[in-house]
Amino acid sequence: MVKSEIADDELQSGESTLQKLKRHASESDEAPSASLRFRDILGGDYLWSLVRNHIWLIMLIVLITTAYVAVRYQCQQDAIDISQLERDLQDAKFQSLSSSSNLTRMCRQSHVLDMLKDMGDSLLQVSKTPPYIIEVPE
Repeated sequence: MVKSEIADDELQSGESTLQKLKRHASESDEAPSASLRFRDILGGDYLWSLVRNHIWLIMLIVLITTAYVAVRYQCQQDAIDISQLERDLQDAKFQSLSSSSNLTRMCRQSHVLDMLKDMGDSLLQVSKTPPYIIEVPE
């Protein structure tokens, strides 16, 4: 008998649910097995019943594990990118420092004078008289 039929019968009479179940139970019903047999474990019955009863929990665990692995992989990739960019930045700083020192060396007065002498086409010369100091009254 179906559960809804038992509920309908219970509503019609004042019997309790336990009394109705006892009345509808028959000897041909399978008795629940409380013992766990080795054959059930090897046959997969026990594992299948465990999986069947907890399928949503298993799916949730698989989903969380997949998300964890994906996020960890992404974080590792970001860390690799950050370290590569830091190396590129350090190389750019060294190149900038090198270029700045080369520019400073090229702009020194002694270097400019040497370049002018080597070219020989400039009329510029170093002044032999010292600069004049002009004092402005306040």
